[in-house]
Amino acid sequence: MSPYVLLIILTSLFLGTSLTLLSNHWLMAWMGLEINTLAIIPMMTYPNHPRATESAIKYFLTQATASMMIMFAITHNAWMTNQWTLLQMSNHNACTLMTIALAIKLGLAPFHFWMPEVTQGIPTFKAMTLLTWQKIAPMSLLYQISPSLNMNILTMLAIMSTLLGGWGGLNQTHLRKILAYSSIAHMGWMTIIITINPTITLLNLIIYIMATLTLFLTLNFASITKIKSITNLWNKATPMTTIIFLSLLSLGGLPPLTGFLPKWLILQELAANNNIIMATLMALSALLNLFFYMRIIYATTLTMYPTSNNSKLQWSHTQTKSITLIPTLTIMSSLLLPLSPMFIIMS
Repeated sequence: MSPYVLLIILTSLFLGTSLTLLSNHWLMAWMGLEINTLAIIPMMTYPNHPRATESAIKYFLTQATASMMIMFAITHNAWMTNQWTLLQMSNHNACTLMTIALAIKLGLAPFHFWMPEVTQGIPTFKAMTLLTWQKIAPMSLLYQISPSLNMNILTMLAIMSTLLGGWGGLNQTHLRKILAYSSIAHMGWMTIIITINPTITLLNLIIYIMATLTLFLTLNFASITKIKSITNLWNKATPMTTIIFLSLLSLGGLPPLTGFLPKWLILQELAANNNIIMATLMALSALLNLFFYMRIIYATTLTMYPTSNNSKLQWSHTQTKSITLIPTLTIMSSLLLPLSPMFIIMS
């Protein structure tokens, strides 16, 4: 891809997300979402491959449907309340339609079917962008209108997302598809707490993005796409094996890693608001995610793919891929739990 085209696409991605984050008018926020969607589609179709083209078409149709529903919810709310500002989403039908539309954009169950297929069909770097940057704009809208949303609908979406995100990833062998189901489950964790304590949702989103970026950059550096190929990583880049190990455990929410913090705070808030059953279901659903994370960890650290003696140690080549961000992101996504008192005060 031409550097000038790439610059235009990345600028449009940044502009679209910034427009949605900073806008107070529904039309401006909707325009930001549209710019975001149209900017990432050329990235998804490069290099030109039938699978990438198919994924881009699926993504476009899904996002166009969600955008149409958002526009209908905006106009219906404006018709009933004569308000176009984000914080004046007071009509019940418009709130319900907006919740469903944003759930489609975020890939929440039962509107999640597009996400694993699209993520598997595009290259690793584009999948990383889809599962991290593209979550920011819809989640910011959900955050801003959270006082007006229906708690029952959000709870149903969250429980279904965590359960289906866990079950769907159990029998997968492609790492991008596993991370897509992981994203569905994490979106469920953010959704269930957004009406009770939106600050914890933001904290969970930031930690999820850091851990997912670490994992994707590591997999891109090692050129790994399947669990089978990850078993031979120890003799190519041993430190990367440790980074994958820590990132997966952090995504699974095991202490004393950073990923434990948002899950702990969410369960604490649910219990404090007398949602004991929901807290129990969320904690049990986290075990499903932890199981397929442990499958990857087992393949990475405890097994060695059958090879001949001559191919166990490979010739060392000069790496051309940058690893500048990986050490910093690894520390941030794994070792920030001692700062939890500060986060608790902020929330």
